[in-house]
Amino acid sequence: MLDKPGLVAVLAYDGLCTFEFGIAMEIFGLSRPEFDFQWYSHRIVAVDACPMRASGGMQVITDFGLESLNDAQTIIIPGWRNRDENPPQALLDALCAAYQRGARLLSICSGVFVLAATGLLDGRRATTHWKYTNELAVRYPNIEVDPNVLYVDNDQLITSAGSAAGIDACLHLVSRDFGMHVANTVARRLVMAPQRSGGQTQFIPAPVARKPRDDLALVLEWVLRHLDSHISVKQMADKALMSERTFLRRFREATGVAPKTWLLQARINLARDLLESSPLSNEKIAESCGFASVESFRVAFRKTVGLAPMSYRKKFGSC
Repeated sequence: MLDKPGLVAVLAYDGLCTFEFGIAMEIFGLSRPEFDFQWYSHRIVAVDACPMRASGGMQVITDFGLESLNDAQTIIIPGWRNRDENPPQALLDALCAAYQRGARLLSICSGVFVLAATGLLDGRRATTHWKYTNELAVRYPNIEVDPNVLYVDNDQLITSAGSAAGIDACLHLVSRDFGMHVANTVARRLVMAPQRSGGQTQFIPAPVARKPRDDLALVLEWVLRHLDSHISVKQMADKALMSERTFLRRFREATGVAPKTWLLQARINLARDLLESSPLSNEKIAESCGFASVESFRVAFRKTVGLAPMSYRKKFGSC
């Protein structure tokens, strides 16, 4: 867990997208009396002269200009006002300078077009709202555009899809800084489901079924209750009353990933929670999460999270 999570600067500009701006302020700008550790400090940084007009007829006024990005540890870029408009060069220069000194830059929705204009995303994977992914790929061919995910984490550069996916990306950053338990506590305060992994699929318009389908939801709930057991795709398909082939197709359509990939992530999520909140040994956690051995648990955890279980507990554990 970070001792000092640092300053989060949220960009504001003429034509501001208020929903994406509100996401950043809700997650990083509110006090968190439920926590006994230091939360982020924050400021609103003006790209244009004040007062700046925002969608819905509001105006935004702040005392901070682009020069105040110099001490920001994290910079949030809400959806940009006009994808056909080149962002001001002063903004691009400030973002590049922030990146070079180690700041993290997170774009929400069309805010990726600002990041793309800096050149920092060249040769990297990124995403945006599914309506804009083709446009982004054509205008910036050096970027590997992924239209099928909620967000992409490139360490210092995080890009997210449509507006609500910005919540998941911001919670993901909270999870990186404070652990999954804290991120999920923030999610509960937002009255939303726990933070979703970036690999989940974006919403794409599709014909609406006459009756809501809950077969997959019931299967996923069953899996989450039995993570300590060996679970096969056949078992999951049987629970859904489908053939394996049909189940595999519908599962990927609904989640964007294969059942085994989703199951592994669910096991890792439970392991992260146990490492943060319990004194259980690695052996007991491996058993509780359904891994065949403690060694397979260690390997899978390090590959997925980027830290060994012991290092993760040392960083985020509360016991």
